[in-house]
Amino acid sequence: MNPSVTAALAVGALVVLVAAVALRLSERLGLPSLLLYLGLGVALGESGLGIQFEDVRLTQTLAEAALVVILSEGGLTTRWADARRVIAPSTVLATVGVLVSILVTAGAAMLLLDIPWVLALLAASVVSSTDAAAVFSTLRRLALPRRMTATLEVESGLNDPPVILLVLVLTAQLSGNTPDPWWMVALLVVAELLGGAAIGIAVGFLGAALLRRVALPLAGLYPLAMLALCVLSFAAAELAHTSGFIACFLCGLVVGNAPIPHRSASIGFAEGMASLAQIGLFVLLGLLVSPSRLAGALVPALVIGAALLLVARPLSVAVSLVPFRLPWQQLAFVSWAGLRGAVPIVLATFPLSAGIEGATFVFNTVFVLVVVFTLLQGSSLPWVARRLRIATPVTPRDVQVEAAPLEELDAELMQMTVPEGSRLHGVYLPELRLPEDAAVVLIVRDGRSFVPDENTRLMRGDQALLVAARRSRPEAERRLRAVSRAGRLAMWRGESGSAGGTD
Repeated sequence: MNPSVTAALAVGALVVLVAAVALRLSERLGLPSLLLYLGLGVALGESGLGIQFEDVRLTQTLAEAALVVILSEGGLTTRWADARRVIAPSTVLATVGVLVSILVTAGAAMLLLDIPWVLALLAASVVSSTDAAAVFSTLRRLALPRRMTATLEVESGLNDPPVILLVLVLTAQLSGNTPDPWWMVALLVVAELLGGAAIGIAVGFLGAALLRRVALPLAGLYPLAMLALCVLSFAAAELAHTSGFIACFLCGLVVGNAPIPHRSASIGFAEGMASLAQIGLFVLLGLLVSPSRLAGALVPALVIGAALLLVARPLSVAVSLVPFRLPWQQLAFVSWAGLRGAVPIVLATFPLSAGIEGATFVFNTVFVLVVVFTLLQGSSLPWVARRLRIATPVTPRDVQVEAAPLEELDAELMQMTVPEGSRLHGVYLPELRLPEDAAVVLIVRDGRSFVPDENTRLMRGDQALLVAARRSRPEAERRLRAVSRAGRLAMWRGESGSAGGTD
């Protein structure tokens, strides 16, 4: 093998290993992992080990591919039971809220920094989108009300596509291209979003139906197939000149909530791929930046960031969410938790690759803004949640059931682990009241496996194998969730075991 290729593989492997260790460190320190990944890229770059990298177009291409994986994982891991209750507020926040944020931030940048209106509008558009990777990785470590967390997660998945389209339009205008009338641009953006959404949902439903009916020869093919469906939806939407980013997010949302074999393992694979995409994306962006040029961007970054965080974001949240009657404490937290991450930096490469005047200023300002305000907001979220008294006590996790098909028997093999705090602990197997054609056939406890009988009780940490006729699997899953939440008297307590539970 070519020595340069071997060296590149070695460096890449070391970067991934160091980044994985850095993720553990970031959790202990309470810092968003993206800061450590960016720092790793800067350390490898011209001011560190001396790796020279200035290919903006390659960075933009690879960054878009990474965003596809990250948004797909966001859709796959978002629970529809939570998301459907916040579709309306999240959509308003991702559209009307983003527009308000852009206008207010651009006005502040033009007045305080004395820069042209179009350039101020471009900079404001670049930083207006909350970042899915930052939101998903940070909020899911906190015990917060489900509705509020779901609102932030769905918003971060939906607000990227309209912002990307707007940045492209502004970049074209600054490049000297004659723009279409504003109303035509608005109609085009709406059409592309609706078209991308339709394609993503269609591919998701068709793909989920296919995976339910076709038994793949290897269990490891299911994770690849689920992620491939999301990438396919992105490509199909882009080829149809619609929004591929919203297509892959919604496709992931549909597929991730469908009763597909090996679903839990597939979602775990998607999370791993998204982490790898984040590592590569942030390290690449760290390599691209020139630290010697960042000092001059500090003041503009602080001015734009302060206007965004203290004025534009709270105003956009108030305009978007007050009609939905969220408590003021949750509105305040949503305002503070509008995290920025890789997406603004990636968007800042668009004008940079187009070579427009002022693009370097925008890129450096956005890079500094993301680093400073991610550090400020990300590290302070637990404290803000406590001060606003919205941190919720840790509740028992839903039992996770994974299914594998048994084609010849028209049945499915299911696996579950009894989580800490679950009321399945101490329940006799007959008290589960599973359907007649479903049964627990094996339990693994403390490393020892045994075949249970009617006198066997489930215990915390037990791993259980169940077999159910395919038609009865949904009912068996609902019953397991119900008993896990409410105990053996779940039926009398009104617990149905529906996916997602209650707030």
